[in-house]
Amino acid sequence: MADIFAWLISFFILIALIVLVIYQLMCLADLEFDYINPYDSASRINKVVLPEYIIVGVLCSFYLVTGHWIMALFCAPYIYYNVRLYRQGTHLIDVTEIFNLLPKEKKQRLVKLFYLVFILFLSLFWMIYTSLEDHDD
Repeated sequence: MADIFAWLISFFILIALIVLVIYQLMCLADLEFDYINPYDSASRINKVVLPEYIIVGVLCSFYLVTGHWIMALFCAPYIYYNVRLYRQGTHLIDVTEIFNLLPKEKKQRLVKLFYLVFILFLSLFWMIYTSLEDHDD
């Protein structure tokens, strides 16, 4: 029964991460269609970048603590990419370069979104599998 709660917690954490990435994509789309100025867009995105990184780290740590090694391994490339961006200093969006980097930033966040959706489906599969397995006992 505790395993089902672990999968539920990871499910809601993944939903929160997906919401953060979609929010960043919406800010970039608003900037692209000129609904928002570059300073506001960059400041809104930069406010949620570090919380996203922290939540991903917490999720991976949660998978390790609960003994879900495969899911922790699936989170590892995402964490590696975030750490690499952070160490290079390119994790925040620069207001003066935002229009030049707009296609790259949108593509980066779309890849993150698809990766998170993939992990969400895996988590959902394991949650259903665990609930059916507990039901048989």
